[in-house]
Amino acid sequence: MRDEFRADLQIVSQLLVDMAEGVRAAMRQATRALLTADRQAAETVIERDAEIDDLYRHVEERVCDLLARQAPVASDLRAMITALHVAADLERMGDLADHVAKTALRRHPSPAVPAELRTVFTEMSEIADRMAAKIGSVLAKPDADLAGELDRDDDAMDELHKSLFSVLLGDDWPYGVETAIDATLLGRFYERFADHAVNAGEHVIFLITGENKPASN
Repeated sequence: MRDEFRADLQIVSQLLVDMAEGVRAAMRQATRALLTADRQAAETVIERDAEIDDLYRHVEERVCDLLARQAPVASDLRAMITALHVAADLERMGDLADHVAKTALRRHPSPAVPAELRTVFTEMSEIADRMAAKIGSVLAKPDADLAGELDRDDDAMDELHKSLFSVLLGDDWPYGVETAIDATLLGRFYERFADHAVNAGEHVIFLITGENKPASN
């Protein structure tokens, strides 16, 4: 029974890694669509969001089955709880990449981001990519120190988010209200992507150490 449980737990872990890789690829493609008006990239992200949702459901089903059959306690129960929380954060990260892609598609054939904002969104996307990569790494091989780095990455994302508003609220903003609203929402999508990555990292730290802390808002 113990070997069977460990095998099932490994399957759950691999599903989470697959989700992390999926959301990383989704945000990469969504950003490309956003900055280059790549319609195909945007449509691919939107189509594949269902695959991330399917992985999420598989995690839920397997965890519920394990809880019912094995009645885990202590660290095993902690692993089950962690898997559910992490899967929820990853599913939301996939949704946020989907939102970015839909914004790009709505503005096609024009780029959704004006030239003045390309740098800040490029930098936000680089941080998002780095955070998603770290989540994949700590899920494949739990590492509290690497998971802890996500807080610093999130601080950098928050600073970029603030700099975005300094441009949007400047007296010389030339693109009108509609473009400003799009940019505001896009900034929020990237900022929330980072927040969910931090949450996932904190759940991994909880799995390793047994110490919990409030999730990011």
